[in-house]
Amino acid sequence: MRRRAEYEAFEFALVPEGVLVTNCSHADPTEHRYLVRVTDGLPASCSCPADERFDGACKHRVAVAIRGPVLGAARRNTVATDGGLVPVEHSDAASADKDDCDCSELPDGVPCWPCFRDGEREFENESLSD
Repeated sequence: MRRRAEYEAFEFALVPEGVLVTNCSHADPTEHRYLVRVTDGLPASCSCPADERFDGACKHRVAVAIRGPVLGAARRNTVATDGGLVPVEHSDAASADKDDCDCSELPDGVPCWPCFRDGEREFENESLSD
């Protein structure tokens, strides 16, 4: 699974429920879009058929797990409470303060999720925001 998770062309979008993963390696990527739920900081489940059918994590869960910025953003965006997911900014269990800012670890012109979400930084390189 890891090999496919590394080389296939995935797009990631944060949604309140977790990470929406689109596999752009297919002719029609919209038919290959799945929700990966992050629970207790880990990709715990995926809406794809393979995740239900086989033991272990599917390639979509692995793809989220091996991409630190994606998993980090998902961790900061949601936390597990009473078996459900809620946005961090509405939770007493975690805070979205600037202690979790990762801007210095990202490529030039790319803001971390908390800074982008809070409107404190924008993409500096226009080609990155398209």
